[in-house]
Amino acid sequence: MAPRSPTDRPAHLTLSDSSSSLSLSFNLSTSRPLSPVSSIFSVASDSQDSMVTDQQSDVPPMDPVTAAEDQYFSANDPPKGLDRHISLARSFIDFHAAASRRVVLITSGGTTVPLEKQTVRFIDNFSAGTRGATSAEYFLEAGYAVIFLHRQFSLQPYSRHYSHATDCFLDFLHEGSDGNVVANPEYQDKMLGVLRKYNAAKKGNMLLMLPFVTITDYLWELRGIAQLLRPLGPNALLYLAAAVSDFFVPPERMAEHKIQSTDAADSVMDAGASAAKVGAAPAEQDEAEDEETFDNFDSSPAVPRSKRLIVDLDPVPKFLKNLVDGWAPEGMIVSFKLETDPTILVHKAKYSLERYQHHLVIGNLLSTRKWEVVFVAPGSPDRWIRVPMGRRKGTISGLEQLVGAADKNWTAEDQPMDPAQLPEGDPEMEIESLIIPAVEELHSKHVQGSAKASA
Repeated sequence: MAPRSPTDRPAHLTLSDSSSSLSLSFNLSTSRPLSPVSSIFSVASDSQDSMVTDQQSDVPPMDPVTAAEDQYFSANDPPKGLDRHISLARSFIDFHAAASRRVVLITSGGTTVPLEKQTVRFIDNFSAGTRGATSAEYFLEAGYAVIFLHRQFSLQPYSRHYSHATDCFLDFLHEGSDGNVVANPEYQDKMLGVLRKYNAAKKGNMLLMLPFVTITDYLWELRGIAQLLRPLGPNALLYLAAAVSDFFVPPERMAEHKIQSTDAADSVMDAGASAAKVGAAPAEQDEAEDEETFDNFDSSPAVPRSKRLIVDLDPVPKFLKNLVDGWAPEGMIVSFKLETDPTILVHKAKYSLERYQHHLVIGNLLSTRKWEVVFVAPGSPDRWIRVPMGRRKGTISGLEQLVGAADKNWTAEDQPMDPAQLPEGDPEMEIESLIIPAVEELHSKHVQGSAKASA
């Protein structure tokens, strides 16, 4: 590993007690690097011979953003299903391009960071995929064709109404007198509405669902599909609602097998260690035997755990700039910014917008994300979108006629709501029913602006 300078000290998060310790090391520089590439990988060449300077070569230096992209994708293998997913996406996009229909790529759910190549342990991001799955339904109602790039087993459009319910899905059903499965009468109207919308989307080839699991899976899929959207020009919309990992373990530092929490398997894995244990003193042998029988569920083991897990994480390259400049340069790009501190939400959203030069950042707080969001767009004042108090839920059946109607009693302050002022439980109306029409309006302006620019 290349030596770190004094300003490159990793930040550590340590959780410990008398028996064990977990340490997470983030390779963050205390001063901002001159080049984005310098902060991506902590494992660098041990020799400067691999670095070609301008004096040694006539080849012009590669743009740092492009260099980061090339380095990441050359070092991390594509997912096994990538070719199939790209083929499906290409056919889907070509079909809707022929009809001059708008296509939205929605990313949804969290990405995992494997700690082993044969993965047992991994770091995950907080996300059930609610925002993405719900948004997909409202985009379909608005006439968009939807590519739903989602975390495997996260919430999906339409099925989300039952897969994330507190009641077991079987509680909605009973066996009829003829032996057929029948929905209980009180649920039939809503089920029928959901089923009809789902079948219409599938029959019209309006919904393509593609899964991912890891951060690397996600980035390969995102790049491949975004590049396929280029022929659509401004009719392409990228709605990036996935909770993407900020840190990862590079493959060259990843363990092949499950990381062991004790020394119990050392005698099998390492012949040298086995020989040392055979010649150990009786007290040492007893300690080794006790360690072998250590149970993770034992909160107070007789012998303290001997191994500590130190995870050295590198920053995931920020590819949003690549998306804006190269992968889908004419499409409208919407990103999300989730924070827990209300004092920095808008600042972080504006920083992201200035850094990546895309079209819209939708900011939301963990505690109020189902009640309000803020739109931060270049050249426009911040726009808060809030669920009106006391409104009925806009159901998937489409019977709600007043979705999005303003509530005069709702605060109009341009700052986050105090969670203490919110009613208990979730709002009775889905905020995505307000977000998607607002995004569609901005997308229409984007399409019109592109048409004028090319005229």
